[in-house]
Amino acid sequence: MGAFCDGDFTFSSNYSFVCSQDMRFSKNVHDNVHGSIYLDPLCLKFIDTEQFQRLRELKQLGMAHMVYPGAVHSRFEHSLGVYWLAGEAVHKLKIQQGSELGIDRFDMQTLKLAGLLHDIGHGPFSHLFEREFLPEVLRDQNDGYRSHEQMSVEMVDYIVDEHQIDIDAETVKTVKTVIKRTDVITLFVGALVCATDQEMILASSKYATTKSIREKRFLYDIVANGRNGIDVDKFDYIVRDCRACGLGCNFQFQRLMESMRVLGDEICYRAKDYLTIHKLFATRADLYRTVYTHAKVKAIDLMVVDALVSANNYLQIASHIQDPSEYWKLDDTIIKTIETAPDQELKESRDLILRIRRRDLYQFCNEYAVPKDKLENFKKVTARDIVCSQKNGGATLREEDVVVSNVRIDLTRGKHNPLESIKFFKDYDSDEKFSISDDRISHLLPSSYQDMIVRVYSKKPELVEVISEAFENFQLKTYGIKAQVHATPEKKDGCNASSNSKRVDRMKVVPALYAYTLEISRPLDPRD
Repeated sequence: MGAFCDGDFTFSSNYSFVCSQDMRFSKNVHDNVHGSIYLDPLCLKFIDTEQFQRLRELKQLGMAHMVYPGAVHSRFEHSLGVYWLAGEAVHKLKIQQGSELGIDRFDMQTLKLAGLLHDIGHGPFSHLFEREFLPEVLRDQNDGYRSHEQMSVEMVDYIVDEHQIDIDAETVKTVKTVIKRTDVITLFVGALVCATDQEMILASSKYATTKSIREKRFLYDIVANGRNGIDVDKFDYIVRDCRACGLGCNFQFQRLMESMRVLGDEICYRAKDYLTIHKLFATRADLYRTVYTHAKVKAIDLMVVDALVSANNYLQIASHIQDPSEYWKLDDTIIKTIETAPDQELKESRDLILRIRRRDLYQFCNEYAVPKDKLENFKKVTARDIVCSQKNGGATLREEDVVVSNVRIDLTRGKHNPLESIKFFKDYDSDEKFSISDDRISHLLPSSYQDMIVRVYSKKPELVEVISEAFENFQLKTYGIKAQVHATPEKKDGCNASSNSKRVDRMKVVPALYAYTLEISRPLDPRD
């Protein structure tokens, strides 16, 4: 089915889950990751709407293309990829265990549709909109915040009503449950919602489904797995993002999809595939470090947030989330709207966007990984913490001059080993499922499963040295040592603002999470 990662592995037939359907009513598109994808008639009714086509204007990786020029792929092709893989996964289970699992046509159609629509309510600029912009402008509105999963659920209803799509109510309800599940059972501050609580939340919510559907809990884990984090959403975006950014990817999700098996209403994997599973989580963590939270990507993200916050009162950007009929009109082009608007009220936002265009970015000062023994009681570092750590002398810092980014990177389960939440089986002759504890796996794998990186930026190039010194003082006051690895940058003479500060030594931090050597390389950005 086309090339994956490095192109040396093929996966099943293109006709796998459409072979029982009349091909005359399906459309074929060629995807650069999965090869030929067949779109069934019901899904086409959703795809051929302006609300779904909006996903073409939402870059999957937000502003990462400013550092990785190839990262211009959108949530449109990602959604098609998840649709395809969801269908492939449920089809595999139906072939191998269909009689005992009771998988029917309704299940297959519902899972494919849920995969297609799981990001239909996503906001602009990847997760920046919901995680950084909305909390900033809605901090005083307790009921104003919407996650993209919640918006997706509302958008599904809106599309069905607006376009009068002929679909039964039970299918819509189940699709929304699958999408909503990705929100109600996610990891929050390192703690997992237990399975019993998950069931209570779903059963008591307006997204609850019939008992017969809830009994097939394993189906919900295919698109977005809250139990152990292995799902087709990750399968698609990890491979797609690696390819777009020009990174190597030796994780082969096809191996997991070929061998997965349901035992006790839970998808399990062969014990000998535990290293493949670990590579899934390690590759994801490496993408977070080298792409999603790249120092310059985050600098641009922070400037975009400031531009949106400044423009919000005039353009009422945040108000769009209250109404799906307005929300679907919001996408990444909001930046161009601000940039080309003549209104004086948008001058501050325009100036920030102009700085991004001219690469006059917020200046990286320094970063450190929070010591492992301090992670448990870590509190987010704020601009006030840095300003209050300034010693007498030199320019006086203000909070608005400093930006602090607290970046958490883990293997999906916070401080816990993700393998502990996954069930394995020995071989296909055995019905016993079991977990693999730390003492039974390779000693080359990490003993710590999360990092917290504290990164500080200066909004003004001339304050880099002062802020860097204050940041050092903060570390000494907090930990008794300088936890940073980079040398403190010093100012240098230059004819433009973007060259006023000395480039930081690019020696990389190697915290405990990366004790396991990953086989992923990142080409250096020429601006690093």
